[in-house]
Amino acid sequence: MLRWLVAVLSHACFVSKGGSMFYAVRRGRRTGVYRTWAECQEQVNKFPSASFKKFATEKDAWAFVGAGPAAQQPEAAETHGSSIITQENASHREEPETDVLCCNKCKRPYEQSTTEEHDPKRVKHDETYLVPTGSEDKFSYMGDFAVVYTDGCCSGNGRNRARAGIGVYWGPGHPLNTSERLPGRQTNQRAEIHAACKAIEQAKSQNIKKLIIYTDSKFTINGITSWVDNWKTNGWRTSSGGSVINKEDFERLDNLSKGIEIQWMHIPGHAGFRGNEEADRLAREGADKQKL
Repeated sequence: MLRWLVAVLSHACFVSKGGSMFYAVRRGRRTGVYRTWAECQEQVNKFPSASFKKFATEKDAWAFVGAGPAAQQPEAAETHGSSIITQENASHREEPETDVLCCNKCKRPYEQSTTEEHDPKRVKHDETYLVPTGSEDKFSYMGDFAVVYTDGCCSGNGRNRARAGIGVYWGPGHPLNTSERLPGRQTNQRAEIHAACKAIEQAKSQNIKKLIIYTDSKFTINGITSWVDNWKTNGWRTSSGGSVINKEDFERLDNLSKGIEIQWMHIPGHAGFRGNEEADRLAREGADKQKL
């Protein structure tokens, strides 16, 4: 026990100097990739046969987790019986609200970096990925949380002939799976927000009280979990004084989020995760439909 404690403390002291490592948890309370040792420890603390490892790149970390398309087994994984704390997103910044031109896959594979600071104490959301378990009611669950994947896309984003769609994926052949054309202004960011709105509406219609939403849109996650409170306080003005472009969209999402417990989970886009890929497919199909 003493040797283990010394090893853990030594490891914690070492990693605190790095600051840019990725910690992959392949077996633990919540499988996924974390940016700090403390976050990783929370998932493996006293978890039987926990398996985790530190990597220099996010790609290698996800490969170790085994969820990605190029998963590879490392030579030796670190396994410990115990270890510490929860995850806070490393990039708490307000993203620009202008929709940039998307790629030929209907949306950019990775969103732009953020540009505006805000209070890091206001938000917590995980960048982890778990495999949900099935149930008799055809919903997938993580604990007592129902799981859904949402995505939005926009071909010709930022142009006059842009076509945007939303996708909501509950599982294979699920009757609530949704592929729709986005009404109103056709942008990628609006599509991402409205896909989440649709999922919450559907969850409430099924009397679901706890919901995990997987999305590859950090803009949507940061907007609803942090920025929206500041915007409302500032009369729907950004910290730079400008008007919030997606005000009506975030107002709708904010109102829908009341009365239901939601965990917002970021998942890498176009990285081979089935739920995200299916939601993306539904969104692209929706963009091809006639506008309502």
